[in-house]
Amino acid sequence: MDQKQQLDIICAGETLIDFIGNQKERPIAEIKDYHRYLGGSPTNVAMNLARFGLNVGLIAAIGKDGFGTYIKERFEEADINLNGLQEVETHPTTVIFVSRTEGSPEFIPMRAADYQISADKLPTQDLKSTRLFHCSCFGLSKQPARDSILKAASIAHAAGASVSIDINYAPSIWPDRAEALEVVKNYCQYGALIKASLDDVERIFGYAMEPKELFKTLHDWGAKMICLTLGKKGAMLSQPGVDPIELPAMKVEKIMDATGAGDAFWSGFLFAYLKEMSPRDCMSTGLKTAAIKLQNVGRIPDYASMLHTVLNL
Repeated sequence: MDQKQQLDIICAGETLIDFIGNQKERPIAEIKDYHRYLGGSPTNVAMNLARFGLNVGLIAAIGKDGFGTYIKERFEEADINLNGLQEVETHPTTVIFVSRTEGSPEFIPMRAADYQISADKLPTQDLKSTRLFHCSCFGLSKQPARDSILKAASIAHAAGASVSIDINYAPSIWPDRAEALEVVKNYCQYGALIKASLDDVERIFGYAMEPKELFKTLHDWGAKMICLTLGKKGAMLSQPGVDPIELPAMKVEKIMDATGAGDAFWSGFLFAYLKEMSPRDCMSTGLKTAAIKLQNVGRIPDYASMLHTVLNL
């Protein structure tokens, strides 16, 4: 790749179709109709960062079907590097039905192509030159995607990239909690940047762990920086040897949809991190981006100039 094509970040893991319910604060059993959105945590981060003007690559798998075509066209519109996008004939594109809510949404996954990421088709040269590699627990939950994503992280880290992970753990997606913890522990050894919510922490550790204990545990495993999102209370950031930073959430007059708010937060955080901003400013940028997302159903809007103005970039 020439200098213009150098990637700021490669996001790896699930790309899928989210069908988000049109009836707000209703369980899926009572939702009458849905609207289609491009989804998947690493996918959301990739699309958000592309809207912020970064050079973004994606490692994911889709089916050779109508949903897969829709997804690919959306990526091409966002000018995302698709050297790592794999199209599989044996499985349809993954679909998830999601409730529309201000809190943690109910969801029903129908997984298929998303975890069919092959290690033989990884974009090795891109991985050796990217500045940052990002993935999530969802993407790591099933084989062969798990080994493929871990191999990709290892290649990127060995070449000098930072690595990031969203611990978006859910027992329904990854029933073996001990296995999930072991994978996260090993990933932390890369000096990882960690993002987790209070719900994520309780689900993966099996109890409501206090932030101090969480930070010590993950730093002992090797994590470089840990962001714990606290919902309406904001977020906390921990680094080894210094006092945690805690910032309040931005005020939002009317929450339209919380789905993807965590991804929006991490998108803003990683954008600022790649711009070499201070940890506090990374946190602030993440919280501002999350506030924008909360006011929109589905994804954050395409108003790049507005976003840059709001984020004071």
